[in-house]
Amino acid sequence: MNDLFEKVQRRLVDSPAGADAADIVRLIREEAGVISDVDVLDLLRRLRHDSTGVGPLEPVLSTEGITDIVVNGPDEVWFDRGRGLERADVSFGDDAAVRQLATRLATSCGRRLDDAQPFADGRLTRDDGSIIRLHALLAPPSARHTCLSLRVLRQATTTLDELVARGTVSEEIAAVLRGLVRCRRAFLVVGGTGTGKTTLLAALLAEVGPQERILCIEDTAELQPRHPHVLNLVARGRNVEGSGEITMADLLRQALRMRPDRIIVGEIRGAEVVDLLAALNTGHEGGAGTIHANALAEVPARMEALAALGGMTRTALHSQLAAAMDVVVVMRRGSDGRRRVHQIGLLRGNPVEAHPVWDADHGALPGFAELQAEVTAST
Repeated sequence: MNDLFEKVQRRLVDSPAGADAADIVRLIREEAGVISDVDVLDLLRRLRHDSTGVGPLEPVLSTEGITDIVVNGPDEVWFDRGRGLERADVSFGDDAAVRQLATRLATSCGRRLDDAQPFADGRLTRDDGSIIRLHALLAPPSARHTCLSLRVLRQATTTLDELVARGTVSEEIAAVLRGLVRCRRAFLVVGGTGTGKTTLLAALLAEVGPQERILCIEDTAELQPRHPHVLNLVARGRNVEGSGEITMADLLRQALRMRPDRIIVGEIRGAEVVDLLAALNTGHEGGAGTIHANALAEVPARMEALAALGGMTRTALHSQLAAAMDVVVVMRRGSDGRRRVHQIGLLRGNPVEAHPVWDADHGALPGFAELQAEVTAST
């Protein structure tokens, strides 16, 4: 069947552009001679996958709840659907087939991938509205095979009530989080990869009053809160000529001129933290964002590292952070794959320290009652 597949592929390359399904079926039958309808359909499916979508990985991508696919070599395809990495029942003919797919996907993202530029990042938008974040690495520098990593990013439209129903957050904590949003407290949602930071942020933004204008600045357009006035600004990387880059910091400066009521940074990952803190300290209350951190105590150090990329000193960062940010919400994914609000903390002092006031293991801690009363009174 593989030989037949390659023969039909070669015929399609040599044929005029625009061959429809009927033409392809005719080519298959000409090359195969005697072939069942089931085998014809299987070949049609393989040909479609090879030229569109993510090729042989399409069946894996259709797995319910999938978040990641990684290809370490022709016979090493893995995926994650919230249970840790699982081996997929999919393989490629050889490393050349993996490289061909990686090159096609990179080209679709407007990126170059070849021996002179052996790694590439990009984003693909699917027909179902999901977005795939792509990373490809050729061999060399990969020691053995072409490596391909796909991260499935679905637009975050979940509401806080839906998160309560899922068990992500309790009714009591949901009420506190609603209060934080409605009394315009600035907050960060932190956690590791795949813990549900963006989902929670979108749910909280849906609680913003309908008369307010929200500007969401992101590397990839994931935030789609159920709110009537949301504007998404999306960063852009360099094109194959090395020009055309639009950074998160560029977009944040533009957002300040667009009459925002709330400025949201989908994921704070670089120098844009300097502009964000400046904005929050000049009258733009109620801002929010997410950052990668594995624990509440890591937040100040993580912010220091990001601010250093923008040329801000440690002393200046702590002064700005103390005045700009109030609350940190920590997300965690358990061994069962479920994502939950794990901690709530307050940023206090100068230098800033993160103090937990509630966590899922111990419940309310010193300071939680005061926070709860404050946000309840404000709303």
